[in-house]
Amino acid sequence: MTHAQWVDEAAGPVVRPYAMVRGRTRNEGYFFDLVAFVVTTDDPGPLQHEVEMQPEHRAILTLCRRPRPVGEVAARMNLPVGVVRVLLGDLFSARAIRVRQPADPAARPSVRMIREVLEGLRAL
Repeated sequence: MTHAQWVDEAAGPVVRPYAMVRGRTRNEGYFFDLVAFVVTTDDPGPLQHEVEMQPEHRAILTLCRRPRPVGEVAARMNLPVGVVRVLLGDLFSARAIRVRQPADPAARPSVRMIREVLEGLRAL
């Protein structure tokens, strides 16, 4: 292969997404739902010793200074969700991010219950 086949003049070296995560397709012990919110922890200091920091890890930490859904992180980084989930797994294992799952739809009050509460408030 020639050098021209490995380099895109506009983008630089071309790297396949699975190469970023060394061929891993899953992280150990945690599944990141697309609508789960991810936020950087207050002090990800020891992270560099626990995870081999790649530019993508740093980009996620910068992006997640405020809570963002996993799907949005993938979209903003222009990476497949599977790759982002593996990278998030690395950061989660290193305690550099926190994850908040969305409320279980079954645990939410019904529309009928909300209407009854509103009617009760109006009656006051």
